[in-house]
Amino acid sequence: MHKWFILLLVVTITRCADDKDECPEFECPAIDGSFADPCTCRRFYQCNGYNAHVSNCPSGLYWDDIKKYCTYKNEAVCGPIVTTPAPSTTEHPDKAEKCDTSACELPYCHCSSDGTQIPGGLDRDETPQMVMIMLDGAINDNNFLSYSRLFKDRKNPNGCNIKGTFFLTHHYSNYQQVQELNEDGHEFAISSITDDGNLAEKNSTAWINEIVGMRTILLDQAGIYDEVLGSRAPGLRPGYSTQYEVLVDYGFIWDSSIGAPPLKVPVWPYTLDYKIPHECKSNSCPTRSFPGLWELPLNSHYVEGFAAGHCPYIDQCVFSHMDSNDIFDWIKEDFQRHYSSNKAPYALAMHTNWFTNKEQVKALEKFMNYTETLDDVYYVTATQALLWMTDPVPTKDIRNYGSWQCTQDDRPKACNNSNKCALEHTQDGIKVVKYMTTCQECPSVYPWLGNAKGKDTDKKDVYEKYEE
Repeated sequence: MHKWFILLLVVTITRCADDKDECPEFECPAIDGSFADPCTCRRFYQCNGYNAHVSNCPSGLYWDDIKKYCTYKNEAVCGPIVTTPAPSTTEHPDKAEKCDTSACELPYCHCSSDGTQIPGGLDRDETPQMVMIMLDGAINDNNFLSYSRLFKDRKNPNGCNIKGTFFLTHHYSNYQQVQELNEDGHEFAISSITDDGNLAEKNSTAWINEIVGMRTILLDQAGIYDEVLGSRAPGLRPGYSTQYEVLVDYGFIWDSSIGAPPLKVPVWPYTLDYKIPHECKSNSCPTRSFPGLWELPLNSHYVEGFAAGHCPYIDQCVFSHMDSNDIFDWIKEDFQRHYSSNKAPYALAMHTNWFTNKEQVKALEKFMNYTETLDDVYYVTATQALLWMTDPVPTKDIRNYGSWQCTQDDRPKACNNSNKCALEHTQDGIKVVKYMTTCQECPSVYPWLGNAKGKDTDKKDVYEKYEE
């Protein structure tokens, strides 16, 4: 309680200090990264080599110093937030060692000394260029139409509709719309229930309640469970080895929580049998070995000279003074770093904010139009990318590759008339009403941590561990 009181006090003070004239000159607290403007929630600073570049949030949005992006005012924690030091740890007997390619073989293991090796020993010209559209956060009226338009009438070279991967949070999600996107063949993975930016510092019980609870909510409210194979930590801050213990114990196959620094040659996904082959940007990556668990790292987006900065999420780079052509050229140059080197999967990870700027939306459309002219570029889900990696097939045979075919499993259809549920919820000891849209019957109370099914009970959820 004391910790949160200090956080609230910091946020209150910084929101009151909104006069630019009284602001001291900003000094970067680290060599690179994005940081709150201490004088206003409407601005933030991007630091490159200790050089600070001021940026403004789009109209109507505010900087969140935990999530590190601009969002809606009622969701933003303005900051500046002082990062909690990493807890001290003792060396575990299962500490991960350096990659041993002689002992690491597909389909169960993949590693290389620097992470850049193409799976299966394929040459670059034999390798399809995979693009993964990854969308983080709640799905609701603020973004559903934008997301639907993004994929509409887009097809891969094999004639199949392109698909994306959604990392869902519970708060503010509309489960009728979630079910519609699932019906269209998109993949759903887990972020968390609360989008807690401090989850990285918490224990296994917190991780279980957040990610296993979120998977339970997806099953109950949208009929999605068996297909939920992956996760991503809130704010791209992995929870040391604790998070990965939970992923293994509860049957997750892959994770995408680790950001990679700007690299001339990007890294491929790898299994966590061995040490991660690149710098850990968050300083909270796992140090133990987790055999067979896949990691899809987010390579930093950047161009030569670092115009617009560098960012794991494309919406965290700064395009304030660029039009759609400039932004398209930027994305294309960034993409070419993958396409012309080792063809590591190109992850277009983003949040709702990307779609609040018309120039950015147009630029993304232009980029997708451009990639449609390349007959070796395929838009795939995270799981489709990993299926290819476990059984690499050259581009000439990819049109008949089973895991990328147009056949779609039998998924529950979304309803035409949803239930608009007004549900009791206790928040910070105060009873409030939360609203939730679902095709299912309304639960008794708002689904939440420890009560993902929304039952009228004081008993806390107990989840069964995965058994093969």
